[in-house]
Amino acid sequence: MSVEKTTKVEESFPRVLGFKKMVDRWRNSRAHSLWQTTLSQRRNLYAALRMQDTMGQELALARKQLLMVRQAALHQLLEKEHRQHQQELNQMGKAFYVERL
Repeated sequence: MSVEKTTKVEESFPRVLGFKKMVDRWRNSRAHSLWQTTLSQRRNLYAALRMQDTMGQELALARKQLLMVRQAALHQLLEKEHRQHQQELNQMGKAFYVERL
């Protein structure tokens, strides 16, 4: 080997080593990025499942509350009709039978 070739090899060796380090860093960062992506996907999956569970609970509570509101409205309607019917009976001189204890 000539002196010129030896110096070229010696000069190119650090470049090759630098490229190898760069490729290794790229591979490591890619592997880390893929790991983070899969971890994020799993986290998002669990977050979505928790959100679905929370939404289900909220819907159940909303249904229950709506039922209570509808029952209260029906109760008020029945009381109103009862008072109206009682007034009509009073005008005719009649009344409901109420058992007193």
